Amino acid sequence: MTEHKKPTSTGVSVRIKHRVRQDAMEWYEHWLARTIDVAAQFPGHQGVNILKPVGGHNQYDIAVRFSSQAEAQAWLGSQERATLIAQAREHLELPENVEISTGIDNWFQPLNPSIKQPTRWKQWLLTTLVIWVLTMLVPPVLAPLFSQVPLLGLWGVRHAITAAIIVALVIYLIMPRLVRRVSGWLFR
Repeated sequence: MTEHKKPTSTGVSVRIKHRVRQDAMEWYEHWLARTIDVAAQFPGHQGVNILKPVGGHNQYDIAVRFSSQAEAQAWLGSQERATLIAQAREHLELPENVEISTGIDNWFQPLNPSIKQPTRWKQWLLTTLVIWVLTMLVPPVLAPLFSQVPLLGLWGVRHAITAAIIVALVIYLIMPRLVRRVSGWLFR
């Protein structure tokens, strides 16, 4: 697997499958390198993972990450991408398959289609552990703020702020990194 990555966390993955004609594999490799360079210039681009075919197979699985759905859609609907796809069309055996995955689906989605989705209990355990730790750490960190600004410390308001911070940490910071680190166990 080839990875081209910028140092940021995830939001949306555009998953693309191309089945390339056998006689066009070398041409496609050059085209794919150009396409990666063009995609990298778009706002919100966070990197690309490429699963190249092996053993005589001809399907490329590509995941292009963007920080938001709107930025992913901007790339997918761009004139630059339309031009690139028009160039590649005659070299593909089938029309491309494009899917967009976001949020929690994106955390537990293996790039390689031959790897099965992790079992629900592993997803539950990992998510519970992260939230459990954060619910012990975040409230005491916010306590001084709630003491200094009584309006923010009101029942309900305090909980909304705490929940929003925990969810943001889980979605944008912790889970994307943690899933990569425990992928050996998670996808087993």
